Amino acid sequence: MRSLLELTDEVVRATAGSAGELETARDRVRGLVGRDTDSLSPAELRSAALESAAENLADGLVATLLAFALLAPFSLPAAAAVAAWVKGINTLDSMLGYPSKPHGTASARLDDFVMWVPARLSAVAIALGAGAPLALRRAAAWARTPPSPNSGWPMATLACALSVRLRKRDVYDLNPDAELPALEDGERATSVIRVAAVVSTILALALATGVAVLAAQFGIVDGPLIVESPLLHPQPALPEVGQWS
Repeated sequence: MRSLLELTDEVVRATAGSAGELETARDRVRGLVGRDTDSLSPAELRSAALESAAENLADGLVATLLAFALLAPFSLPAAAAVAAWVKGINTLDSMLGYPSKPHGTASARLDDFVMWVPARLSAVAIALGAGAPLALRRAAAWARTPPSPNSGWPMATLACALSVRLRKRDVYDLNPDAELPALEDGERATSVIRVAAVVSTILALALATGVAVLAAQFGIVDGPLIVESPLLHPQPALPEVGQWS
């Protein structure tokens, strides 16, 4: 997530520079989105970068955190395995999830199923991170306009929280009454996503704790997961040399 936000920051800064820097921004955005960037304006390049940051909060962080938090109280290896599986589904969708590619529709539908909850939780985290909880209500008007049933939620929430327009030509237009993101909007957006990542981590920890407590109450596990550590369970000191002689 850190490298993605650093790349987003780089794109945003480059859109304010010379023609050469603008071409650099186009090249960087190609690594974030699948659209043609040659004809995009600086504001549209910023929009593409912010859309990618919002969507990847859900795909790259929240989805894996959620999977891990739900299973960690029962089995850390199982939690890690499921989190890795979810990440693999997201990667498969980003590579093959297009109708024009073999197995594209199948991988996209699987990703739609897996990401239904994480995408909406990401929208909540973005709204909280921006200090704009009402953005969720406004985002509902446009969240379903992208082809994906999930990606629109974090993107539309970010658009509404920042009062900017995020647009992919001929595909979707989120918060269309606002202006496309200016330079300062792009800088603020990365800060919001960073805070949203922290919020997501805190929520995941709270979820894992809640699951552990409920599981213990119902007798599913003996108690909340406690990491076995020599610091938590010190061993008795060994006798000094000659003590038993």
